[in-house]
Amino acid sequence: MRPIARHNLPFAQRGQRIGLLGGSFDPAHAGHAHITREALRRFGLDAVWWLVTPGNPLKAHGPAPLAQRMAQARQVMRHPRVKICDIERHLQARFTADTLRHMQRLYPGVHFLWLMGADNLAQLHRWQNWQDIVQRVPLGVLARPGQQISGQVSKAAQVYSHARLSGNAAKLLARRGAPGWCFVNVPMRDISSSDLRAKTGWGTAG
Repeated sequence: MRPIARHNLPFAQRGQRIGLLGGSFDPAHAGHAHITREALRRFGLDAVWWLVTPGNPLKAHGPAPLAQRMAQARQVMRHPRVKICDIERHLQARFTADTLRHMQRLYPGVHFLWLMGADNLAQLHRWQNWQDIVQRVPLGVLARPGQQISGQVSKAAQVYSHARLSGNAAKLLARRGAPGWCFVNVPMRDISSSDLRAKTGWGTAG
């Protein structure tokens, strides 16, 4: 990892509980903002950082330019405890496992919690070094439309069934450490980035 200027990184104090919501945000929308606010409350977090990725290795086509996606994210998510970040660009990290390894080195003593929708939990076993992710940080899993069941019976959920916390213990998850995960049901909004791209022509030249 090359040296990174600290002004390019968000600030966090030792002992804080920081939720990390990664993705291409192509584009960011009200559904992302909704689950972020729910995560702050349900998991008792001090802050949530959106990690806007340069690209998604699981997607065949590249996203809109990073600057465009960052600007849209800042329009959609305005909250004093939410930071919009392009950390992975500075880390030159391509995969989530690499990002988390670097961040734990940069932020000793900070309790990171990886946030994801239940649809992502259902495919977590396809991610590069997915078990390293689970062993590094606890996972806060939020319900999304039509994905409650598939996430709970996924390979990752089965392999780490012993590390699951009940929804009532969600606020303990970040400080519990890894491996650990918790599935919480939240009021859902049926909206997706792919729908927005189709309806608005987001990311296309013109």
